This record gives sequence, C-alpha cells and structure tokens, in this order.
Amino acid sequence: MFREYDVVVITRLSDEIEQYIKALLEESQDGQVEIRRNSLAVYFRCVPSQINYVLETRFTLRHGFCVESRRGGGGFLRITRLPPGTREDLAREVYGFIGDAVSHREAMALVQRLEMEGLLSSREAALVEAALSSDMMQGAASVRNRMRAALMKSIVSAVLRR
Repeated sequence: MFREYDVVVITRLSDEIEQYIKALLEESQDGQVEIRRNSLAVYFRCVPSQINYVLETRFTLRHGFCVESRRGGGGFLRITRLPPGTREDLAREVYGFIGDAVSHREAMALVQRLEMEGLLSSREAALVEAALSSDMMQGAASVRNRMRAALMKSIVSAVLRR
C-alpha cells in the first residue's frame, strides 16, 4: 500500500515526465517525437512502467495525442500532437486510427475526443458509448473489437456527412 508521501512523489515524477515530453513536442518541427522508453526511464531514474503510466493517462487521443509503440531491439515510442483542424480533418484522422479493430478503452477515448472537438454533442456521445459498450457485444474479444471498429467507422462517416 502506498503511503501519502509515495503518492506525492509518484505524481510529481509523472508531472515532470509529462512536462519533459511536452517540451520535446514544442521543440519539434512536425509536432511529433520519437523516444525510447528505457532511455527515458534511465533519464528520470524510474521504471519503464512509470513512463507507460504517463503515456496512458496524459497522452491519449482524448488529450489530443497519438502514441505509437514499436517493440523489440529497435523499439521506440512515437508521440504525435494531433493538430487542431477542421471537423472533417479530425474525423478522418480518427477514422484512420480505428483500423480493423478497436478496444473498448480506445473507443471510449475516441468518443470523448469527438465530443471534446464538437463533432458529437454530449447526448450523442452518451448514445455512442452505450452502443459500443462491451456488455452489448457478443463473442470473443477479437470479434468484439472488430465489431466496435466497424461501428465506430459508421459513426465517424455519419459525422462527416452532416
């Protein structure tokens, strides 16, 4: 169990990691950076899972970022700040991100991002979240993720038409 002091230290470290990555993004010409998780962990004297935590909680689609991860010897993390753009640009970008399958967590983040950007009203977002709920889907996780992706693509296409 964490002591209060431990939580403060972890939060402060997470804040520092977040600010460091955002500073790197500000310096980049194209709004993206490639970093190595282990190198960043060594720099901040923490475990790589701390880097994962920061990326999973502070660099999400909902927050306007896309994080790509490539594992292995030449592995890296590519963090991209999603540019503010037209409704159509954002919807197309989200559509491209969905791919053939999307997890429940990713789908909910996408819905929140669409709502945040004004592509969906709060009522529409609630309806979409209900439709994409894991409880509504039948079958194995891989089947549910493919079904969810197909539904998300249909929703984004409808948003583009209005």
